[in-house]
Amino acid sequence: MTAKLREMIVAGDVQPGAALRQRDLAASFGVSQTPVREGLRRLESEGLVSNDPHKGSIVAEARAGRWNENFAIRAALESLAAELACDVIRDDQIAHLAAIDDQMRALGKIDDQYRELNKQFHMEICAIAESPLLMSFVKLLWRALGDGPHVVRSHAESARQHRQIIAALRKRDKAKVTAAIRKHILGAPIEQPT
Repeated sequence: MTAKLREMIVAGDVQPGAALRQRDLAASFGVSQTPVREGLRRLESEGLVSNDPHKGSIVAEARAGRWNENFAIRAALESLAAELACDVIRDDQIAHLAAIDDQMRALGKIDDQYRELNKQFHMEICAIAESPLLMSFVKLLWRALGDGPHVVRSHAESARQHRQIIAALRKRDKAKVTAAIRKHILGAPIEQPT
């Protein structure tokens, strides 16, 4: 129950500031209120839930805001994945990343198909790192984005940054690939969903 609720909070299925009523959660998960109470205490110790004397347990809100926090954590984790990938990446995997990038550039604009290819590009790098735990965290963060926010940088700029990432991976240059991924993610202006 605790693991599922944690995943729901991190993925954004339960919004920051939402009340977490023990009775409702117990009914939803088909358990008594005792494991719910223990789970909420555990999530509070992890910082995902806060306890308000008047409201009860609520989903904690990120100081930086949900989207900014997501991008910051993604930048750290995906940079780590790229650094790990430098140790094991093969030429055929670099060619595959370049092929995905070519497909994105051929689209000429950022649309839903582009966004799906972009996600595939980032996930491929994480998969190459061969770290299942890291991959699970990155997938959870991407899932939390849902359909927003959308990056509003130009198609040309995004393509240029992807080429820098590929070039750094080709050279197995950990410092450059880490810097390129961080700049790519943290430097992305975002459009908040309405």
